[in-house]
Amino acid sequence: MAKTLIQKLSILADAAKYDASCASSGTSKRHSLGTGGIGSTEGMGICHAYAPDGRCISLLKILLTNFCIFDCRYCINRSSSNVERARFTPDEVVRLVLDFYKRNYIEGLFLSSGIIRSPDYTMEQLTEVARCLREDHGFRGYIHLKTIAEADPELIEQAGRYADRLSVNIELPSETSLRQYAPEKTETTIRKAMADVRARIDTFEGERAEKRRKAQPKRFAPGGQSTQMIVGADTTTDVGIIRKSADLYASYRLKRVYFSAYSPIPDASSALPPVKPPLMREHRLYQADWMVRFYGFDAEEVAGATKDGMLDLDIDPKLAWALANRALFPLDVNRADRETLLRVPGLGPKSVDRIIAARRHGRLRLDGLSSIVRSMKPVLPFVTAADYSPGRTLDAADLRARFAPPPKQGELFA
Repeated sequence: MAKTLIQKLSILADAAKYDASCASSGTSKRHSLGTGGIGSTEGMGICHAYAPDGRCISLLKILLTNFCIFDCRYCINRSSSNVERARFTPDEVVRLVLDFYKRNYIEGLFLSSGIIRSPDYTMEQLTEVARCLREDHGFRGYIHLKTIAEADPELIEQAGRYADRLSVNIELPSETSLRQYAPEKTETTIRKAMADVRARIDTFEGERAEKRRKAQPKRFAPGGQSTQMIVGADTTTDVGIIRKSADLYASYRLKRVYFSAYSPIPDASSALPPVKPPLMREHRLYQADWMVRFYGFDAEEVAGATKDGMLDLDIDPKLAWALANRALFPLDVNRADRETLLRVPGLGPKSVDRIIAARRHGRLRLDGLSSIVRSMKPVLPFVTAADYSPGRTLDAADLRARFAPPPKQGELFA
């Protein structure tokens, strides 16, 4: 019996929850007012709410199909999996998007897919959904398309003309792991797809910057591109993941590298770990990623504060780095420059900017600093102020223990 639209939606929305790379930040601001179309996007992104399983709940996040000719061992939709299968037509996806949008349930679409028939055919189907929404219905909302790495570059070009963001998943941190767990995929192919997207984005931005051109160039993925890396399915250390991320940012100017903690799947391969890694590991990797992207740390500096290549799960990596480099502290909040202050645990870009602004009106005292910083506990050992010095706090042998959670009895059957 043919599945109803609701049955397909149930299957393909659930199948999409394993893909974490759905945030929409970075897209351009658009509105349908006066265009005769439908939908809008906000300048700073529309996805701010996430379900406990990681799904972004303001997007319709679905797969076009969970049929797949590939047999990636970590994927629940692999060809050898026993999961229930379903497939949308492009028209069905368009209808769902418009119906959900008009009911104010969603603000955009995240669309991925298993590989059906061939990468080119799959990419054509994905692109057709975006084309129909944009051209036939004037949809101005957010669209994120997953691109198929092996697809023809011309198809990627078409997808970027309709989508706000494109993403190509790197899948695993190393080529060796990719060969072991996803034999049909290669890092070379994935990287080529990323390079193609970057080249087209660069071309688009170059044309926009050329003021002599009278015609407005056609947009291409204004929200940039992102990728996702599975954490914990192989033996790659956190340092290996951090270095890989830094390489991807530098090589392809990615907007984000998302980390997805491996989750055991039904009928999993015996080559995969039977239990999932601590969710805190994923969180610590995001914090380390933040240090590199916004705090001016080099990937090797973050790596230098790890133990056996792994981030400390009990304290955040910026605090771990500061504890490993105590000789650089304390810093005088009235004299240190912005780049140096960003290395103080507990100080982010906004609080550092407020500190610098406050210094214009006089020397900053401890009460003034506490009115700027959300929590003084991680800050106090690492700074001095007009009326404050941490004394010999930095020499304390138990300084790390003051920040780590108290030890607790392990679970007998964990």
